[in-house]
Amino acid sequence: MNENLFASFITPMMLGLPIVTLIVLFPSLLFPTSNRLINNRLISLQQWMLQLVSKQMMSIHNTKGQTWALMLMSLILFIGSTNLLGLLPHSFTPTTQLSMNLGMAIPLWAGAVITGFRNKTKASLAHFLPQGTPTPLIPMLVIIETISLFIQPMALAVRLTANITAGHLLIHLIGGATLALMNISTTTALITFIILILLTVLEFAVAMIQAYVFTLLVSLYLHDNT
Repeated sequence: MNENLFASFITPMMLGLPIVTLIVLFPSLLFPTSNRLINNRLISLQQWMLQLVSKQMMSIHNTKGQTWALMLMSLILFIGSTNLLGLLPHSFTPTTQLSMNLGMAIPLWAGAVITGFRNKTKASLAHFLPQGTPTPLIPMLVIIETISLFIQPMALAVRLTANITAGHLLIHLIGGATLALMNISTTTALITFIILILLTVLEFAVAMIQAYVFTLLVSLYLHDNT
């Protein structure tokens, strides 16, 4: 109970050097490529899930937007795997760091916006001023639309960070409460432990859902600009 509540969010160090790079690269080992004619069940399941998500996400895009398919599938695999690995005991979750999530959100958002200005310049500029806007409101609406445009990557990063961090904190708090209640009331401790199990199952779902939501929003930003 004396452990720092935010200790699990501190960047791990080894010999005085941060090992975040190794942690970020580790999920790539979970998705091996097979050279066999007939794949095993794990790889077949991975390919089926990728095809399902890719078909659903790419159905709204035109030819230019579909060129981002590999990038979006890699993104959802990376975020989903790091979120799930972060639920393991004594592990570190890179997606709880706002700096890392901004590092993913800003380049993807900027790429989508730049693509829109290159391919659909008039349509992209038209978003800053809705049709039929009264003349006195034009400066204010342009400012508001500009702010809403630049706040999109921040919203992406903060949403992912807040959801993953909140889940980890809840698990930590309820787990600590369960240990403290074991010496006070066994019945209450058992109820708390059941809540902890249910919350852990919920966090597994949240880890996958947040990866899908992040990728889906990037896909929608891309759809608006292609």
